[in-house]
Amino acid sequence: MLAVYTLVFSTVFKSRWPGINQDGPFAYAIVLFSSLILFQIFSEVIVRAPLLVVSNPNYVTKLVFPLEILPVVALISTVTQATVSLGILLLFHFILMGLPPPTALLVPVAVIPLLMMVLGLSWLLASLGVFLRDLNQLIGWMVTVVMFTSPVFFPMSSVPPVMQKWMLINPLTLPLEWIKSLLFLGTLPEPTAFIIYTAVATLVFNLGYLWFKRTKKAFADVL
Repeated sequence: MLAVYTLVFSTVFKSRWPGINQDGPFAYAIVLFSSLILFQIFSEVIVRAPLLVVSNPNYVTKLVFPLEILPVVALISTVTQATVSLGILLLFHFILMGLPPPTALLVPVAVIPLLMMVLGLSWLLASLGVFLRDLNQLIGWMVTVVMFTSPVFFPMSSVPPVMQKWMLINPLTLPLEWIKSLLFLGTLPEPTAFIIYTAVATLVFNLGYLWFKRTKKAFADVL
């Protein structure tokens, strides 16, 4: 996929990412690939969440099973795949653009708040999916909207200032900006934004877990 991105965006469209090795023919594809790694984590977990409990009715009706583990397992599986993709990204970065800056070591720290938010949302959606069977169709559409309203294919600097404020509502916007800064610019995330995002992610994490624990008693009656 990285080779395809390089061919399409760097060779055919001749796209460039301002401020990141702007003259390099491979820079845009590599930056895009880093964004898609984070989006992959978000999209795969969120899209699967509404069906996690519904697709495993035996865990609800016939076994004493800690259902709250299902979203955790889905997240671990996706993060494992993303880790492999990150390794490929770093390899291509080294070959085509040189050694990444030392700040690349902080990528896991920057991603942890996003993982907490994704897991909280996954618990919430897994519970709602039991009662609202068509929820998975709506979630697929919403994930597409999240992708195109976050800086996956374009830098925040290309968006008008008025729209940038609205884009901050998107849960992917800040993590995407952080990973680009750490991997390509060698700069750290803005501390205030990181603290606020982490606080919101912690709140979503706890609320999602509490909601799941409170509602799972009714799963057997519905299934």
